[in-house]
Amino acid sequence: MNRTKIFISAYACEPGLGSEIGVGWHWVLEMSRRFELWVLTRESNRHSIEPWIDAHPEFSGIHFIYFDLPKWARFWKRGLRGVRTYYNIWQRLTDRIVERTMKENGIQIFHHLTYGNALWPVSAYGSRQTFIWGPIGGLETIPEDYSRHYSRKSRIIERLRRMTVSMASRSASLKRRSRRADLILCKTELTRNLLPEDVRGRAVVFTDVAADVDIPARTAIEAHTGLCLIAVGRLDAWRGFDIAILALAEALKTSQDIRLAIVGNGIDRRRLEALAVSLGVQDSVTFMGAVSQEQYRMLMAEADVVLNPSLKEGAVTVSFDAMAMGKPLVALDTTGYTRYFRPDYSRVIPRGKRAETVKAFAEAILELRDPVLREAMGRRASDASKSVSWSHHGQEICDLIENTVVRNKFDN
Repeated sequence: MNRTKIFISAYACEPGLGSEIGVGWHWVLEMSRRFELWVLTRESNRHSIEPWIDAHPEFSGIHFIYFDLPKWARFWKRGLRGVRTYYNIWQRLTDRIVERTMKENGIQIFHHLTYGNALWPVSAYGSRQTFIWGPIGGLETIPEDYSRHYSRKSRIIERLRRMTVSMASRSASLKRRSRRADLILCKTELTRNLLPEDVRGRAVVFTDVAADVDIPARTAIEAHTGLCLIAVGRLDAWRGFDIAILALAEALKTSQDIRLAIVGNGIDRRRLEALAVSLGVQDSVTFMGAVSQEQYRMLMAEADVVLNPSLKEGAVTVSFDAMAMGKPLVALDTTGYTRYFRPDYSRVIPRGKRAETVKAFAEAILELRDPVLREAMGRRASDASKSVSWSHHGQEICDLIENTVVRNKFDN
């Protein structure tokens, strides 16, 4: 039986990593179980993809296509610096690759997968074919009640983002992409509601991350007393690490035996360190910086509770890792992935006024000092992860594409 052919644009796609890169990789693997895939990604990902495929021949049927600008033309790009500019150039220069590959192989479906910012460009040729877009985000903004506490640079960034999003309803390119899309996957309900009204019938709220139930069980190197909290992600202001520090300071007024590890680097680190000092909690907060995957998993294993105070969709991988590793999660409701986290193994807090949010986080932290409660919630989280594993999520992905795109467009 011939399998449906799909071309996937996955700028970020690499094995063994988390966040956007890991999302791209897992989606490709899961979709390859049902469809025949041609996957366009960066040349810089080849060094890890090809050895992995050699070691897993059951996935050797995936057709990877690699492209990057030559080194001399991208000397200015370093890590995330310049990523948006480079991504835009990459999209334009790969459009001919998309067109040629789809025509030569009789591919009719194009899926723009990673870097799914609703305001960023996609392949001009691919979007004129049968077009799957997303999961997308990028239309959420941070309320002034939160952003007025940011550094000057982060306040300016957020102000510009609000202006951009406010003009999105009049964006010709957003309307064009939305109306061309046969299926739009939205990371949050907020994103879906900000799309043009006439396309929302083709838009589905669909989380891009799942639980990696293959994460090996880890035992802490040594037992610890008190409550050990962990928060993970790039230190950008909108990720809300200041909420975690403020909540910790509030909780420490009741119990001194609580500490917080913050894992990650970013432009907001200096402000966060200064905040911890100003609150007098610097001895209870450890800034770990960027760590390897092995160190990350060790730190997660040693933690009692995982915090995700991100004010919009972000640091989602760590939330599902918490579930898989049997750790209670305290998170802000983003109207997206948080719908998978029930009260019997997590505390999902509405994004209200900043002071109310801090208080709710502090109350949840104090509640979770109870080791019996944590143990029960952890068991339930681990059990729940089996129903939101990548294998399970992969079936949902493939069923959705099969039922809403393939059958509607090609089986009638």
